[in-house]
Amino acid sequence: MEDWNVGLETLSDVALCRLAEMLDNSRCGWRQLAEAVKEQPQFRYSEKELTSCSLQVLSARGSPGRYMLALLTDRHCSVTFLLQCLKKIEHHEAVNFLTTSVMMPVEITVQPQGVQIPEGSCVMLSCRAVGPPGLNYQWFKREDEVPGGNTAELILNSVGPAQEGHYICRVNAGEKCVFSKWAHVRLVRSAGSGVMFPSSASGLCITQQPLSKTLSEGDTLYLECSAQANPPPQFQWYHNKQPLAKANSCFLKIPCVTTADRGTYSCRVFNLYHELLSDHVQVEIGPGSCTDASWRTDEEDMPSYGPPRQIVDFYATDKVALLMGNMNYLHHRQLRAPMADVYELTNLLRQLDFKVVSLLDLNWHEMHRAVTEFLLLLGRGVYGLLYYAGHGYENYGNSFMVPIDAPASYTSEHCLWVQEVLQRMQERQTGLNVFLLDMCRKRNLNDDIIQQPGPLKVTANIVFGYATCVDAEAFEVNKDDLSNGIFISFLKKRLMEQEKVTVMLDRVAEDMGRCELTRGRQALELRSNLSERRALTDRIQAIDCPVMASTRNLQWSIAHVLPESRVLQFDCGVKVQLGFAAEFSNIMIIYTRILEKPKDITSCSAQLSDFTEGPEIDLKRTNQESLRDAGSLLLTMDDRLPQEQPRLYTRLCALQRLKRELSFTVCLHYQYTNLDEEVLERQTVTVGKPLVSKLNLHEQRPLHASPSSSSDLHTMPDSPSFAEDLRASLPSLEASLTESAESYYYPDAVSPGSASHRINEPEETTSLEFLPSEELPTSKSLTHAGTEKPFKFTSFHSF
Repeated sequence: MEDWNVGLETLSDVALCRLAEMLDNSRCGWRQLAEAVKEQPQFRYSEKELTSCSLQVLSARGSPGRYMLALLTDRHCSVTFLLQCLKKIEHHEAVNFLTTSVMMPVEITVQPQGVQIPEGSCVMLSCRAVGPPGLNYQWFKREDEVPGGNTAELILNSVGPAQEGHYICRVNAGEKCVFSKWAHVRLVRSAGSGVMFPSSASGLCITQQPLSKTLSEGDTLYLECSAQANPPPQFQWYHNKQPLAKANSCFLKIPCVTTADRGTYSCRVFNLYHELLSDHVQVEIGPGSCTDASWRTDEEDMPSYGPPRQIVDFYATDKVALLMGNMNYLHHRQLRAPMADVYELTNLLRQLDFKVVSLLDLNWHEMHRAVTEFLLLLGRGVYGLLYYAGHGYENYGNSFMVPIDAPASYTSEHCLWVQEVLQRMQERQTGLNVFLLDMCRKRNLNDDIIQQPGPLKVTANIVFGYATCVDAEAFEVNKDDLSNGIFISFLKKRLMEQEKVTVMLDRVAEDMGRCELTRGRQALELRSNLSERRALTDRIQAIDCPVMASTRNLQWSIAHVLPESRVLQFDCGVKVQLGFAAEFSNIMIIYTRILEKPKDITSCSAQLSDFTEGPEIDLKRTNQESLRDAGSLLLTMDDRLPQEQPRLYTRLCALQRLKRELSFTVCLHYQYTNLDEEVLERQTVTVGKPLVSKLNLHEQRPLHASPSSSSDLHTMPDSPSFAEDLRASLPSLEASLTESAESYYYPDAVSPGSASHRINEPEETTSLEFLPSEELPTSKSLTHAGTEKPFKFTSFHSF
């Protein structure tokens, strides 16, 4: 449908019926649509008309949604206006259906081409199209279907007279279909005047195209492109349209991938007479937070924003971020904003190639251990970012983050000292240190200890972004089920900008200052001694020791491994699927789904129970039919899964407290057709230690005294952790890393002694602007009202 301004009468009955089904619900349906269309006077319906609409449910085939669509059609409503109103009421399912299945045309982008080839050769005809999801292909020779010709490429092996002729491809999506142009396959003889190849040569065809991949950091990328030709084909692989050195075989293997390896890959296949380019495939490198393709997040439906990257003077050897949000305090007012803020910031930083660890609700010991693990991921030239959202305070220029188990009258000994974290980050020779502190900065009258941090190194690479000013509060807004903080609502609009960090934060401060909601109540404060134009968008160039770089990738990725999705077979014949998804680094969702059941079983459900001690599980919210009921407000399940297959969700929090492998019981409740009694079968499942539980943050490790501190109350443990144990295995990694160096190289790699290498090291100056006593604490964040319903200041809560 190329003209989206056409009326609803142009939609097929099938499309109207499907839309009506989606609108026949009370939560987000035809009543909400009737309210939305009222912005145009001609679509304001009387109470009598709306009553007639609702009475449609009384008839056997009645549909209020279909009646409402008929009313809109009678008043010449356009498809565009309907789509606009569906977006307004946030009916995502209907919007997706209308834009993809109805309004998106099927268009052929690559037409098959006629060829002349010697007898006995191999030929490939290609037809590519764009349109709604689930396009189907069917090839024809004249009017006859070609057996097995139901893919975009039709490969004819050993072509003889029987295969000679005209071919055409039909592409369809539901009722829509288009046909390609005709392609004529003709045979030529090697001895005639029309010879195209020498008698010993044949055509070139790609028999196996490379496939798109979604990997986690530390995985091995393997792409294959097979071809047939005489003379034999040669190969050249490309990454983002740039040729890869020593990538000249039919496969490409890159061990221990990082986010720098993601992008578009293709392969050029050629010989003396021909040349072909393979499909362009997309390779995504992420944290491995999902083990089932049916899981997605709301952010995946949105386009990736931000300007395209450009080559800049500065780069990071890696990027690492620790995001901590404390909400459920034991002795203080509970917060709501940290969950949404940490989640949004996680997704944005991952787009900037940060290795992100996101944790919610940590006690004193867990916060210290998490910071220690974070420090182990840092190294020379690495960009380190620490974000904290929760209760906090500032005394005498020192900032303190409050854990969830802090007593009612807490002091610095119960909290995490930010300035000490900075000092320890400097010891790692980082390229950039960014602290985003989203908390209050009021004085703590219960704490009269003046902490004296040791002298900081003059590295001119430190940035503090405070969500509020000294001796001021930060606020959150309670809106619906999710809440955000002011800071993140403004920061997320600027974070992707390719600007110096301080320039970007200055713009955030200006945005907050122009907002009536925050003016005079909360203002961002920036403290920095950054002397170079370093940005969060700077590219990663891994020039340090490849062994250490790969170890860093492994020790990060191993804390983000989910259990594999699996299928359980019960004695009664029922098959149950177990799926897993990560909401945060320490929060996991488990779902069960009935895949198959015998015909004599009328009903069955698979419920989870008897979990290993450690993680926090709200028993009242286990085995729920929706993610929202299970307590997950951020993840969504793919609506394309069959609705007749029941799914039950369980949310596991505080995985950092899991002391041994996670196990649980899957209880299958089912009932036979001729029996009233319910039957129960059980299976115990063990899935290892998922996500951050592998780091054993619960272990009580001895703390050492810090020479730079007036006491040993704030120092973090330095004893070996799981991440440090990896270093013992470094010699075993050398072989695989050597292979990596042979099969892949960084086109922009610079020798350690070059000027580019030196420019990446932080410049040391004698700047007196940044002193320990001037480092201030943080604040909290919430979503900006924008064009949405304005927030009222009375709905704010300070930290």
